[in-house]
Amino acid sequence: MFGSLGFTELILILFIVLIIFGAGKLPQLGEGIGKAIKGFKKSVHEADAIEAEAQAQAQQQAEPVQAQAIAAQPPAPMPTPVVEQQVAAAPPAARAQA
Repeated sequence: MFGSLGFTELILILFIVLIIFGAGKLPQLGEGIGKAIKGFKKSVHEADAIEAEAQAQAQQQAEPVQAQAIAAQPPAPMPTPVVEQQVAAAPPAARAQA
């Protein structure tokens, strides 16, 4: 938990804290540290919830914009009908001379 700190080092640190703050202040100190840790955890979870909510709203807003973009596109132009030119038949007299 504390990495390279052993049991004796922790006892020494607690003894120094007891000397500095006194026995009467230790419960208040522990309560303050506990509240600080609890507040930190709460803010981390709230930040995650706020971020997830923001992403959901962004996705909801993006879907109507995409639908509007598709609806706003003009329809594809209709292909122009190919008009076949009728070849005028040569008069029968012209065919006979050839």
